[in-house]
Amino acid sequence: MNGLVEAINLSKSFGAVQAVAGLSLRVAAGEIYGLVGPDGAGKTTTLRLLCGVLCADAGEARIHGFDIFTQTDQARACIGYLPQRFSLYEELTVMENIRFFAEARGLASTEWLPRCTQILEFVGLEAFASRRAGQLSGGMKQKLGLAAALVHQPQLLLLDEPTTGVDPVTRQDFWRLIIRLAAGGQVAVLVSTPYMDEAARCTRVGFMQAGRLIVEDAPGELQVTLRGRVLELCGEPMRDLRKLALGDPAVENVQMFGDRMHLRVGKGQARQVIKRLKGVSTSAGVTIAHLRPVQPGLEDVFIALMEARHA
Repeated sequence: MNGLVEAINLSKSFGAVQAVAGLSLRVAAGEIYGLVGPDGAGKTTTLRLLCGVLCADAGEARIHGFDIFTQTDQARACIGYLPQRFSLYEELTVMENIRFFAEARGLASTEWLPRCTQILEFVGLEAFASRRAGQLSGGMKQKLGLAAALVHQPQLLLLDEPTTGVDPVTRQDFWRLIIRLAAGGQVAVLVSTPYMDEAARCTRVGFMQAGRLIVEDAPGELQVTLRGRVLELCGEPMRDLRKLALGDPAVENVQMFGDRMHLRVGKGQARQVIKRLKGVSTSAGVTIAHLRPVQPGLEDVFIALMEARHA
């Protein structure tokens, strides 16, 4: 086994439901690995297995060389974990919360006090050290959760949908922090996210469905799989445009993206689809503002993978 995080054939069931099925992955220091998948895909269960909250039915996992199931304390000492619902003590201040989590990790004041100052500055909460956690905004609470997860200087950071429910600006700030952490080359980050723009920032992305890791690669490499097969369509009325596009025999899928659509077409069919749709647009009573090939996004890749699995 090589890597800071390594899992081989991990499986976990809850009654008749198999949440994780034979999952294997590896994450190296300096990497940001994004787990992406629909609700119920097994992302949260995977993270809980890797931090030792759950025991696997089968398979093995090592964190920095320690078996998470038989050397749990040593493995957990390497992990910083931020769950979906981070439990703050709202009556305690920012500093008091960090102190609590530091001392729960067994750190002496000579260790955690100077470390706290650095972490609060890192996450941008140094001006709020004496503010009660209950008075923080949602985004600031997530930053406090990150600070608490970092207080013992973990080699691995496990983040379970850390930006869900926060505003776009805070999401950007949070991801800048994650990228800075990984850039040092000493920390591995494993993050689950429902946002494709966040997944695109990861070093590698793994798509999960029904407890299985169905594909993993660098975001750019995954997008290459649909190169030349995604068209952007904009015009009006949108409903009729969508119906027209779906009626073309080479169009496999149509997805709305705000005021435009992405059409996934068969290999080598882009030019023919553009020609056909433009040729019938007037008789169909629609106006095409533009119809052109575009770089596929991870969402296009994700949808194609989901459809292929259900085919």
